[in-house]
Amino acid sequence: MKTTMANQQSNKKRIAKNTIMLWTRMLLSIIVSFYTSRVVLQTLGVEDYGIYGVVGGIVAMFSFLNASMAGATSRFLTYEMGQGNDVRLKDTFSSALVIHLGLALLVLVLAETVGLWFLSNKLVIPEGRMFAAHCVYQFTIISMMVGFTQVPYTATIIAHEKMDIYAYIELANVGLKLGIVYLLVIGNFDKLILYGFLVMLVTILTAMASRTYCVWKFREAHFHWVWRPQIMRPMLSFSGWDLYGNMSASACNQGSNFLLNIFFGSRVNAAAGIAIAIQGILTGLAFNITTAFRPQIIKAYAKGNIKEANNLLQMGIKFAVGLAIFLTIPIYWEINYILKLWLCNVPQFTIEFIRVILICIPLQVINIFLCIPIHAYGNIKRLSFITGSVYLLTLLPIYICFKMGSSPVMAYVITFFSYIFILLSNNLILRYQLNIRGIGFFLLLVVVLNIMAIILISIIIIGIQELMDSSFTRLFVTLLTSCSVYCIIFYYIFLDRSQRHIVIEQIKSKLHF
Repeated sequence: MKTTMANQQSNKKRIAKNTIMLWTRMLLSIIVSFYTSRVVLQTLGVEDYGIYGVVGGIVAMFSFLNASMAGATSRFLTYEMGQGNDVRLKDTFSSALVIHLGLALLVLVLAETVGLWFLSNKLVIPEGRMFAAHCVYQFTIISMMVGFTQVPYTATIIAHEKMDIYAYIELANVGLKLGIVYLLVIGNFDKLILYGFLVMLVTILTAMASRTYCVWKFREAHFHWVWRPQIMRPMLSFSGWDLYGNMSASACNQGSNFLLNIFFGSRVNAAAGIAIAIQGILTGLAFNITTAFRPQIIKAYAKGNIKEANNLLQMGIKFAVGLAIFLTIPIYWEINYILKLWLCNVPQFTIEFIRVILICIPLQVINIFLCIPIHAYGNIKRLSFITGSVYLLTLLPIYICFKMGSSPVMAYVITFFSYIFILLSNNLILRYQLNIRGIGFFLLLVVVLNIMAIILISIIIIGIQELMDSSFTRLFVTLLTSCSVYCIIFYYIFLDRSQRHIVIEQIKSKLHF
Protein backbone atom coordinates (compact mmCIF):
# COMPACT_ATOMS: atom_id res chain seq x y z
CA MET A 1 0.00 0.00 0.00
CA LYS A 2 2.80 2.39 0.95
CA THR A 3 4.65 1.53 -2.25
CA THR A 4 1.54 2.29 -4.35
CA MET A 5 1.04 5.64 -2.59
CA ALA A 6 4.72 6.50 -3.07
CA ASN A 7 4.50 5.66 -6.78
CA GLN A 8 1.40 7.81 -7.17
CA GLN A 9 3.09 10.74 -5.46
CA SER A 10 6.18 10.24 -7.62
CA ASN A 11 4.05 10.20 -10.77
CA LYS A 12 2.25 13.40 -9.75
CA LYS A 13 5.55 15.13 -8.98
CA ARG A 14 6.92 14.02 -12.36
CA ILE A 15 3.83 15.41 -14.05
CA ALA A 16 4.22 18.71 -12.17
CA LYS A 17 7.91 18.93 -13.09
CA ASN A 18 7.24 18.10 -16.75
CA THR A 19 4.39 20.61 -16.89
CA ILE A 20 6.59 23.40 -15.50
CA MET A 21 9.29 22.55 -18.05
CA LEU A 22 6.78 22.65 -20.87
CA TRP A 23 5.21 25.88 -19.62
CA THR A 24 8.63 27.56 -19.44
CA ARG A 25 9.32 26.47 -23.00
CA MET A 26 5.94 27.66 -24.18
CA LEU A 27 6.08 31.04 -22.44
CA LEU A 28 9.35 31.84 -24.18
CA SER A 29 7.83 30.57 -27.41
CA ILE A 30 4.83 32.89 -26.94
CA ILE A 31 7.02 35.95 -26.44
CA VAL A 32 9.00 35.17 -29.57
CA SER A 33 5.88 34.24 -31.57
CA PHE A 34 4.18 37.56 -30.81
CA TYR A 35 7.29 39.44 -31.88
CA THR A 36 7.97 37.38 -35.01
CA SER A 37 4.31 37.45 -36.11
CA ARG A 38 4.34 41.25 -35.92
CA VAL A 39 7.56 41.56 -37.95
CA VAL A 40 6.48 38.93 -40.49
CA LEU A 41 3.12 40.66 -41.03
CA GLN A 42 4.84 44.04 -41.44
CA THR A 43 7.51 42.65 -43.78
CA LEU A 44 5.26 40.48 -45.95
CA GLY A 45 2.24 42.76 -45.94
CA VAL A 46 -1.37 41.75 -45.39
CA GLU A 47 -1.87 40.12 -48.82
CA ASP A 48 1.32 38.00 -48.80
CA TYR A 49 0.66 37.00 -45.18
CA GLY A 50 -2.79 35.83 -46.21
CA ILE A 51 -1.35 33.99 -49.22
CA TYR A 52 1.11 32.12 -46.99
CA GLY A 53 -1.71 31.02 -44.69
CA VAL A 54 -4.07 29.81 -47.38
CA VAL A 55 -1.36 28.14 -49.56
CA GLY A 56 0.11 26.36 -46.55
CA GLY A 57 -3.42 25.27 -45.74
CA ILE A 58 -3.57 23.14 -48.90
CA VAL A 59 -0.73 20.94 -47.67
CA ALA A 60 -2.08 21.12 -44.11
CA MET A 61 -5.24 19.56 -45.52
CA PHE A 62 -3.28 16.32 -45.81
CA SER A 63 -2.10 16.58 -42.18
CA PHE A 64 -5.05 14.43 -41.08
CA LEU A 65 -3.01 11.43 -42.30
CA ASN A 66 -0.13 12.42 -40.05
CA ALA A 67 -2.37 13.26 -37.11
CA SER A 68 -4.00 9.83 -37.31
CA MET A 69 -0.72 7.93 -37.26
CA ALA A 70 0.76 10.29 -34.65
CA GLY A 71 -2.06 9.39 -32.28
CA ALA A 72 -1.62 5.67 -32.98
CA THR A 73 2.18 5.80 -32.63
CA SER A 74 2.05 7.71 -29.35
CA ARG A 75 -0.60 5.40 -27.94
CA PHE A 76 1.11 2.12 -28.89
CA LEU A 77 4.63 3.19 -27.86
CA THR A 78 3.39 4.43 -24.48
CA TYR A 79 1.25 1.32 -24.01
CA GLU A 80 4.19 -1.02 -24.72
CA MET A 81 6.32 0.89 -22.20
CA GLY A 82 3.55 0.40 -19.65
CA GLN A 83 3.56 -3.33 -20.48
CA GLY A 84 7.38 -3.46 -20.14
CA ASN A 85 7.95 -5.47 -23.36
CA ASP A 86 11.26 -4.15 -24.78
CA VAL A 87 11.36 -6.41 -27.87
CA ARG A 88 7.85 -5.48 -28.90
CA LEU A 89 8.66 -1.82 -28.17
CA LYS A 90 11.55 -1.88 -30.67
CA ASP A 91 9.39 -3.52 -33.32
CA THR A 92 6.60 -1.02 -32.67
CA PHE A 93 8.93 1.96 -33.24
CA SER A 94 10.38 0.54 -36.47
CA SER A 95 6.94 -0.46 -37.74
CA ALA A 96 5.66 3.05 -37.05
CA LEU A 97 8.56 4.59 -38.97
CA VAL A 98 7.94 2.29 -41.97
CA ILE A 99 4.29 3.36 -42.00
CA HIS A 100 5.19 7.06 -41.76
CA LEU A 101 7.65 6.79 -44.63
CA GLY A 102 4.85 5.33 -46.74
CA LEU A 103 2.48 8.12 -45.69
CA ALA A 104 5.08 10.77 -46.55
CA LEU A 105 5.29 9.40 -50.10
CA LEU A 106 1.49 9.28 -50.34
CA VAL A 107 1.23 12.94 -49.28
CA LEU A 108 3.86 13.88 -51.88
CA VAL A 109 1.75 12.30 -54.63
CA LEU A 110 -1.51 13.90 -53.42
CA ALA A 111 0.06 17.32 -52.92
CA GLU A 112 1.70 17.35 -56.35
CA THR A 113 -1.52 16.34 -58.12
CA VAL A 114 -4.79 17.27 -56.38
CA GLY A 115 -3.27 19.99 -54.21
CA LEU A 116 -1.38 21.61 -57.07
CA TRP A 117 -4.52 21.67 -59.21
CA PHE A 118 -6.49 23.30 -56.39
CA LEU A 119 -3.81 25.99 -55.91
CA SER A 120 -3.65 26.82 -59.62
CA ASN A 121 -7.37 26.78 -60.39
CA LYS A 122 -9.48 27.46 -57.32
CA LEU A 123 -7.70 29.77 -54.88
CA VAL A 124 -7.94 33.56 -55.19
CA ILE A 125 -4.30 34.67 -55.48
CA PRO A 126 -3.51 38.33 -56.28
CA GLU A 127 -2.13 39.00 -59.76
CA GLY A 128 1.63 38.58 -60.03
CA ARG A 129 1.97 36.46 -56.86
CA MET A 130 1.23 33.00 -58.29
CA PHE A 131 4.93 32.12 -58.76
CA ALA A 132 5.70 33.01 -55.13
CA ALA A 133 2.65 31.01 -54.01
CA HIS A 134 3.93 27.95 -55.91
CA CYS A 135 7.39 28.27 -54.30
CA VAL A 136 5.87 28.48 -50.82
CA TYR A 137 3.72 25.48 -51.67
CA GLN A 138 6.74 23.32 -52.57
CA PHE A 139 8.60 24.37 -49.42
CA THR A 140 5.55 23.47 -47.34
CA ILE A 141 5.37 20.02 -48.96
CA ILE A 142 8.98 19.31 -47.95
CA SER A 143 8.29 20.51 -44.40
CA MET A 144 5.23 18.27 -44.20
CA MET A 145 7.18 15.19 -45.35
CA VAL A 146 9.85 15.85 -42.72
CA GLY A 147 7.09 16.23 -40.15
CA PHE A 148 5.58 12.87 -41.12
CA THR A 149 8.80 10.93 -40.59
CA GLN A 150 9.49 12.86 -37.37
CA VAL A 151 6.41 11.54 -35.54
CA PRO A 152 7.87 8.28 -34.10
CA TYR A 153 10.85 10.17 -32.66
CA THR A 154 8.73 12.85 -30.98
CA ALA A 155 6.35 10.17 -29.67
CA THR A 156 9.34 8.30 -28.18
CA ILE A 157 10.60 11.39 -26.33
CA ILE A 158 7.14 12.07 -24.90
CA ALA A 159 6.51 8.41 -24.00
CA HIS A 160 9.77 8.41 -22.03
CA GLU A 161 8.56 11.67 -20.41
CA LYS A 162 11.79 13.47 -21.35
CA MET A 163 10.00 16.82 -21.35
CA ASP A 164 13.22 18.71 -20.66
CA ILE A 165 14.66 17.53 -23.97
CA TYR A 166 11.35 18.24 -25.68
CA ALA A 167 11.52 21.76 -24.22
CA TYR A 168 15.17 22.33 -25.22
CA ILE A 169 14.48 21.34 -28.82
CA GLU A 170 11.54 23.75 -28.92
CA LEU A 171 13.72 26.52 -27.46
CA ALA A 172 16.20 25.90 -30.26
CA ASN A 173 13.27 26.18 -32.66
CA VAL A 174 12.34 29.52 -31.06
CA GLY A 175 15.90 30.81 -31.50
CA LEU A 176 15.92 29.79 -35.15
CA LYS A 177 12.61 31.61 -35.68
CA LEU A 178 14.26 34.79 -34.42
CA GLY A 179 16.94 34.15 -37.01
CA ILE A 180 14.21 33.87 -39.66
CA VAL A 181 12.92 37.33 -38.74
CA TYR A 182 16.38 38.87 -38.95
CA LEU A 183 17.15 37.28 -42.34
CA LEU A 184 13.68 38.19 -43.62
CA VAL A 185 14.20 41.87 -42.79
CA ILE A 186 17.71 42.14 -44.27
CA GLY A 187 17.19 39.68 -47.15
CA ASN A 188 17.26 41.20 -50.64
CA PHE A 189 14.86 38.69 -52.20
CA ASP A 190 11.14 38.11 -52.63
CA LYS A 191 10.03 38.17 -48.96
CA LEU A 192 7.29 35.56 -49.30
CA ILE A 193 9.57 33.04 -51.03
CA LEU A 194 12.38 33.71 -48.55
CA TYR A 195 10.05 33.24 -45.59
CA GLY A 196 8.74 29.92 -46.92
CA PHE A 197 12.28 28.64 -47.50
CA LEU A 198 13.52 29.65 -44.03
CA VAL A 199 10.53 28.03 -42.29
CA MET A 200 11.29 24.80 -44.17
CA LEU A 201 14.95 24.99 -43.14
CA VAL A 202 14.07 25.41 -39.47
CA THR A 203 11.74 22.39 -39.66
CA ILE A 204 14.57 20.24 -41.06
CA LEU A 205 17.14 21.39 -38.47
CA THR A 206 14.90 20.81 -35.43
CA ALA A 207 13.89 17.38 -36.76
CA MET A 208 17.57 16.40 -37.12
CA ALA A 209 18.27 17.46 -33.51
CA SER A 210 15.35 15.41 -32.19
CA ARG A 211 16.32 12.31 -34.18
CA THR A 212 19.97 12.52 -33.13
CA TYR A 213 18.95 12.56 -29.45
CA CYS A 214 16.56 9.61 -29.84
CA VAL A 215 19.11 7.42 -31.63
CA TRP A 216 21.73 8.28 -29.01
CA LYS A 217 19.51 7.77 -25.97
CA PHE A 218 16.84 5.14 -26.71
CA ARG A 219 17.57 1.63 -28.00
CA GLU A 220 14.16 1.23 -29.61
CA ALA A 221 14.86 4.31 -31.79
CA HIS A 222 17.54 2.39 -33.75
CA PHE A 223 15.58 1.69 -36.89
CA HIS A 224 15.68 -1.81 -38.33
CA TRP A 225 13.63 -3.01 -41.27
CA VAL A 226 10.76 -4.99 -39.88
CA TRP A 227 7.45 -6.23 -41.19
CA ARG A 228 5.25 -7.31 -38.30
CA PRO A 229 1.61 -7.60 -39.40
CA GLN A 230 0.62 -8.42 -35.81
CA ILE A 231 1.94 -4.98 -34.77
CA MET A 232 1.06 -2.99 -37.88
CA ARG A 233 -2.50 -4.27 -38.11
CA PRO A 234 -3.69 -2.84 -34.74
CA MET A 235 -1.81 0.39 -35.41
CA LEU A 236 -3.35 0.77 -38.88
CA SER A 237 -6.79 -0.20 -37.59
CA PHE A 238 -6.51 2.36 -34.80
CA SER A 239 -5.18 5.04 -37.15
CA GLY A 240 -7.74 4.08 -39.80
CA TRP A 241 -10.61 4.96 -37.50
CA ASP A 242 -8.69 7.97 -36.19
CA LEU A 243 -8.15 8.96 -39.82
CA TYR A 244 -11.81 9.77 -40.33
CA GLY A 245 -11.91 12.04 -37.27
CA ASN A 246 -8.66 13.82 -38.12
CA MET A 247 -9.51 14.09 -41.81
CA SER A 248 -12.82 15.67 -40.90
CA ALA A 249 -11.20 18.09 -38.43
CA SER A 250 -8.64 19.08 -41.07
CA ALA A 251 -11.38 19.47 -43.69
CA CYS A 252 -13.35 21.67 -41.28
CA ASN A 253 -10.39 23.93 -40.41
CA GLN A 254 -9.00 24.27 -43.92
CA GLY A 255 -12.44 24.24 -45.51
CA SER A 256 -13.43 27.22 -43.36
CA ASN A 257 -10.22 28.97 -44.43
CA PHE A 258 -10.93 28.26 -48.11
CA LEU A 259 -14.53 29.47 -47.76
CA LEU A 260 -13.27 32.67 -46.17
CA ASN A 261 -10.90 33.09 -49.12
CA ILE A 262 -13.58 32.41 -51.75
CA PHE A 263 -16.23 34.70 -50.21
CA PHE A 264 -14.07 37.45 -48.67
CA GLY A 265 -10.56 37.29 -50.21
CA SER A 266 -7.02 36.93 -48.87
CA ARG A 267 -7.25 39.93 -46.50
CA VAL A 268 -9.77 38.07 -44.34
CA ASN A 269 -7.42 35.06 -44.49
CA ALA A 270 -4.78 37.32 -42.96
CA ALA A 271 -7.15 38.15 -40.06
CA ALA A 272 -7.95 34.45 -39.67
CA GLY A 273 -4.23 33.64 -39.75
CA ILE A 274 -3.53 36.02 -36.86
CA ALA A 275 -6.47 34.66 -34.85
CA ILE A 276 -5.40 31.05 -35.48
CA ALA A 277 -1.81 31.93 -34.49
CA ILE A 278 -3.08 33.20 -31.12
CA GLN A 279 -5.28 30.11 -30.79
CA GLY A 280 -2.27 27.90 -31.49
CA ILE A 281 -0.18 29.67 -28.86
CA LEU A 282 -2.84 29.46 -26.13
CA THR A 283 -3.98 25.91 -26.89
CA GLY A 284 -0.29 24.96 -27.07
CA LEU A 285 0.17 26.06 -23.47
CA ALA A 286 -2.83 24.04 -22.34
CA PHE A 287 -1.79 21.13 -24.59
CA ASN A 288 1.53 21.00 -22.71
CA ILE A 289 -0.43 19.80 -19.69
CA THR A 290 -1.99 17.11 -21.88
CA THR A 291 1.50 16.10 -23.02
CA ALA A 292 2.64 15.81 -19.40
CA PHE A 293 -0.41 13.80 -18.27
CA ARG A 294 -1.03 11.62 -21.33
CA PRO A 295 1.83 9.07 -20.86
CA GLN A 296 0.94 8.54 -17.20
CA ILE A 297 -2.76 8.06 -17.94
CA ILE A 298 -2.15 5.56 -20.75
CA LYS A 299 0.44 3.63 -18.71
CA ALA A 300 -2.00 3.44 -15.79
CA TYR A 301 -4.69 1.98 -18.06
CA ALA A 302 -2.12 -0.45 -19.54
CA LYS A 303 -1.35 -1.71 -16.02
CA GLY A 304 -5.06 -1.97 -15.17
CA ASN A 305 -4.88 0.78 -12.54
CA ILE A 306 -8.22 2.37 -13.52
CA LYS A 307 -8.70 4.44 -10.36
CA GLU A 308 -5.31 6.11 -10.69
CA ALA A 309 -5.88 6.75 -14.39
CA ASN A 310 -9.25 8.41 -13.71
CA ASN A 311 -7.77 10.53 -10.92
CA LEU A 312 -5.01 11.71 -13.26
CA LEU A 313 -7.60 12.44 -15.97
CA GLN A 314 -9.66 14.65 -13.67
CA MET A 315 -6.61 16.43 -12.29
CA GLY A 316 -5.33 17.06 -15.81
CA ILE A 317 -8.67 18.55 -16.93
CA LYS A 318 -8.72 20.88 -13.93
CA PHE A 319 -5.22 22.20 -14.60
CA ALA A 320 -5.61 22.45 -18.38
CA VAL A 321 -8.96 24.26 -18.27
CA GLY A 322 -7.69 26.46 -15.46
CA LEU A 323 -4.65 27.48 -17.47
CA ALA A 324 -6.76 28.13 -20.58
CA ILE A 325 -9.09 30.45 -18.67
CA PHE A 326 -6.21 32.06 -16.77
CA LEU A 327 -4.77 33.12 -20.14
CA THR A 328 -7.92 33.99 -22.05
CA ILE A 329 -9.79 36.31 -19.63
CA PRO A 330 -7.37 39.29 -19.71
CA ILE A 331 -6.67 38.80 -23.43
CA TYR A 332 -10.41 38.84 -24.22
CA TRP A 333 -10.97 42.19 -22.49
CA GLU A 334 -7.77 43.90 -23.65
CA ILE A 335 -7.52 42.47 -27.17
CA ASN A 336 -7.99 45.88 -28.82
CA TYR A 337 -4.96 47.37 -27.11
CA ILE A 338 -2.89 44.17 -27.38
CA LEU A 339 -3.36 44.07 -31.16
CA LYS A 340 -2.51 47.78 -31.51
CA LEU A 341 0.60 47.21 -29.42
CA TRP A 342 1.51 44.04 -31.29
CA LEU A 343 0.58 44.88 -34.88
CA CYS A 344 0.79 48.21 -36.68
CA ASN A 345 -1.83 47.16 -39.24
CA VAL A 346 -4.69 45.07 -37.80
CA PRO A 347 -6.77 43.40 -40.56
CA GLN A 348 -10.54 43.76 -40.37
CA PHE A 349 -12.41 41.08 -38.33
CA THR A 350 -9.24 40.08 -36.42
CA ILE A 351 -10.66 41.16 -33.03
CA GLU A 352 -13.99 39.41 -33.61
CA PHE A 353 -12.28 36.19 -34.74
CA ILE A 354 -9.99 36.16 -31.71
CA ARG A 355 -12.78 36.73 -29.18
CA VAL A 356 -14.86 33.81 -30.44
CA ILE A 357 -11.77 31.59 -30.61
CA LEU A 358 -10.85 32.46 -27.01
CA ILE A 359 -14.26 31.18 -25.88
CA CYS A 360 -13.67 27.94 -27.82
CA ILE A 361 -10.28 27.14 -26.24
CA PRO A 362 -11.48 25.65 -22.88
CA LEU A 363 -13.86 23.36 -24.81
CA GLN A 364 -11.01 22.20 -27.06
CA VAL A 365 -8.86 21.45 -24.03
CA ILE A 366 -11.57 19.35 -22.36
CA ASN A 367 -12.18 17.37 -25.55
CA ILE A 368 -8.47 16.62 -25.92
CA PHE A 369 -8.38 15.15 -22.41
CA LEU A 370 -11.59 13.14 -22.80
CA CYS A 371 -10.06 11.39 -25.82
CA ILE A 372 -7.09 10.04 -23.81
CA PRO A 373 -8.88 7.17 -21.99
CA ILE A 374 -10.77 6.26 -25.17
CA HIS A 375 -7.45 6.06 -27.04
CA ALA A 376 -5.90 4.10 -24.18
CA TYR A 377 -8.58 1.40 -24.47
CA GLY A 378 -8.04 1.32 -28.24
CA ASN A 379 -11.71 1.23 -29.32
CA ILE A 380 -12.13 4.59 -31.06
CA LYS A 381 -14.70 3.72 -33.74
CA ARG A 382 -17.62 5.56 -32.14
CA LEU A 383 -15.43 8.51 -31.07
CA SER A 384 -14.00 9.07 -34.55
CA PHE A 385 -17.29 8.60 -36.39
CA ILE A 386 -19.29 11.05 -34.26
CA THR A 387 -16.54 13.65 -33.96
CA GLY A 388 -15.63 13.46 -37.64
CA SER A 389 -19.24 13.72 -38.77
CA VAL A 390 -19.83 16.79 -36.62
CA TYR A 391 -16.75 18.50 -38.08
CA LEU A 392 -17.79 17.74 -41.66
CA LEU A 393 -21.37 18.89 -41.10
CA THR A 394 -20.04 22.17 -39.68
CA LEU A 395 -18.97 23.27 -43.17
CA LEU A 396 -22.55 23.19 -44.51
CA PRO A 397 -24.04 25.86 -42.21
CA ILE A 398 -20.88 27.97 -42.67
CA TYR A 399 -21.35 27.86 -46.45
CA ILE A 400 -25.07 28.64 -46.16
CA CYS A 401 -24.42 31.58 -43.84
CA PHE A 402 -21.78 33.03 -46.17
CA LYS A 403 -24.06 32.52 -49.18
CA MET A 404 -26.79 34.45 -47.37
CA GLY A 405 -24.42 37.35 -46.69
CA SER A 406 -23.44 36.65 -43.08
CA SER A 407 -20.31 38.04 -41.45
CA PRO A 408 -17.16 35.86 -41.68
CA VAL A 409 -17.28 35.65 -37.85
CA MET A 410 -20.12 33.13 -38.22
CA ALA A 411 -17.54 30.49 -39.23
CA TYR A 412 -16.11 30.53 -35.71
CA VAL A 413 -19.48 30.87 -33.96
CA ILE A 414 -20.72 27.71 -35.69
CA THR A 415 -17.45 25.93 -34.79
CA PHE A 416 -18.02 26.86 -31.11
CA PHE A 417 -21.35 24.99 -31.08
CA SER A 418 -19.72 21.98 -32.74
CA TYR A 419 -17.21 21.82 -29.84
CA ILE A 420 -20.09 21.73 -27.34
CA PHE A 421 -21.77 18.85 -29.17
CA ILE A 422 -18.48 16.91 -29.35
CA LEU A 423 -17.89 17.42 -25.61
CA LEU A 424 -21.32 15.97 -24.78
CA SER A 425 -20.71 13.06 -27.15
CA ASN A 426 -17.29 12.25 -25.65
CA ASN A 427 -18.75 12.22 -22.15
CA LEU A 428 -21.47 9.75 -23.21
CA ILE A 429 -18.84 7.48 -24.82
CA LEU A 430 -16.83 7.43 -21.58
CA ARG A 431 -19.95 6.63 -19.58
CA TYR A 432 -21.64 3.97 -21.72
CA GLN A 433 -18.81 2.45 -23.79
CA LEU A 434 -15.96 2.47 -21.25
CA ASN A 435 -18.10 2.51 -18.09
CA ILE A 436 -16.14 5.49 -16.71
CA ARG A 437 -18.65 7.27 -14.49
CA GLY A 438 -18.54 10.55 -12.65
CA ILE A 439 -16.82 12.51 -15.45
CA GLY A 440 -20.06 14.28 -16.49
CA PHE A 441 -20.75 15.62 -12.99
CA PHE A 442 -17.07 16.53 -12.60
CA LEU A 443 -17.09 18.48 -15.89
CA LEU A 444 -20.32 20.27 -14.94
CA LEU A 445 -18.76 21.30 -11.63
CA VAL A 446 -15.56 22.52 -13.33
CA VAL A 447 -17.53 24.48 -15.94
CA VAL A 448 -19.91 26.09 -13.42
CA LEU A 449 -17.11 27.10 -11.04
CA ASN A 450 -15.06 28.54 -13.89
CA ILE A 451 -18.03 30.49 -15.27
CA MET A 452 -18.53 32.03 -11.80
CA ALA A 453 -14.80 32.89 -11.68
CA ILE A 454 -14.98 34.42 -15.18
CA ILE A 455 -17.99 36.58 -14.22
CA LEU A 456 -16.28 37.83 -11.04
CA ILE A 457 -13.00 38.64 -12.81
CA SER A 458 -14.82 40.25 -15.76
CA ILE A 459 -16.70 42.58 -13.39
CA ILE A 460 -13.38 43.61 -11.83
CA ILE A 461 -11.79 44.19 -15.27
CA ILE A 462 -14.78 46.27 -16.47
CA GLY A 463 -14.38 48.39 -13.32
CA ILE A 464 -10.69 48.91 -14.12
CA GLN A 465 -11.55 49.89 -17.70
CA GLU A 466 -14.10 52.45 -16.42
CA LEU A 467 -11.45 54.04 -14.19
CA MET A 468 -8.49 53.98 -16.62
CA ASP A 469 -8.02 54.88 -20.27
CA SER A 470 -6.60 52.32 -22.69
CA SER A 471 -2.82 52.23 -22.10
CA PHE A 472 0.05 49.95 -21.25
CA THR A 473 -0.51 50.75 -17.56
CA ARG A 474 -4.13 49.58 -17.79
CA LEU A 475 -3.04 46.44 -19.63
CA PHE A 476 -0.51 45.68 -16.88
CA VAL A 477 -3.05 46.31 -14.09
CA THR A 478 -5.66 44.15 -15.86
CA LEU A 479 -3.21 41.26 -16.38
CA LEU A 480 -1.92 41.42 -12.81
CA THR A 481 -5.39 41.65 -11.25
CA SER A 482 -6.99 38.99 -13.45
CA CYS A 483 -4.18 36.48 -13.05
CA SER A 484 -3.83 37.05 -9.29
CA VAL A 485 -7.56 36.69 -8.59
CA TYR A 486 -7.87 33.56 -10.73
CA CYS A 487 -4.78 31.95 -9.12
CA ILE A 488 -6.30 32.50 -5.66
CA ILE A 489 -9.65 31.06 -6.77
CA PHE A 490 -8.00 28.08 -8.46
CA TYR A 491 -5.72 27.31 -5.52
CA TYR A 492 -8.44 27.34 -2.87
CA ILE A 493 -11.46 26.12 -4.86
CA PHE A 494 -10.13 23.69 -7.47
CA LEU A 495 -7.19 22.01 -5.69
CA ASP A 496 -7.40 19.56 -2.83
CA ARG A 497 -4.84 19.48 -0.02
CA SER A 498 -2.44 17.01 -1.66
CA GLN A 499 -2.47 18.91 -4.95
CA ARG A 500 -1.75 22.19 -3.14
CA HIS A 501 1.20 20.52 -1.45
CA ILE A 502 2.61 19.31 -4.79
CA VAL A 503 2.24 22.79 -6.34
CA ILE A 504 3.99 24.47 -3.39
CA GLU A 505 6.81 21.89 -3.38
CA GLN A 506 7.43 22.33 -7.10
CA ILE A 507 7.49 26.13 -6.81
CA LYS A 508 9.89 25.93 -3.87
CA SER A 509 12.20 23.53 -5.74
CA LYS A 510 12.29 25.82 -8.78
CA LEU A 511 12.99 28.89 -6.61
CA HIS A 512 15.57 26.89 -4.54
CA PHE A 513 13.86 27.55 -1.19
